[in-house]
Amino acid sequence: MDELSKRISDRLEELRVHLQADGGDLEIVSIEGKTVKLRLRGACGGCPHAAMTIKAGLERILRDEIDPEITIERVN
Repeated sequence: MDELSKRISDRLEELRVHLQADGGDLEIVSIEGKTVKLRLRGACGGCPHAAMTIKAGLERILRDEIDPEITIERVN
């Protein structure tokens, strides 16, 4: 795993607790360069606000803290 992937993975692991507090979770499917593929689980998997959680929450944090070109794609 390269340095960027490790930083992304580590930060997402830290953010999982917020999803878990609401009965959800996330699974990192893959990190390919600056594209992260995530699967939302539990309450987050069927939540109508899942897209906002990913884009306005997780992706924004990764862009602000790690690299402004990071994108997150949700996979099922």
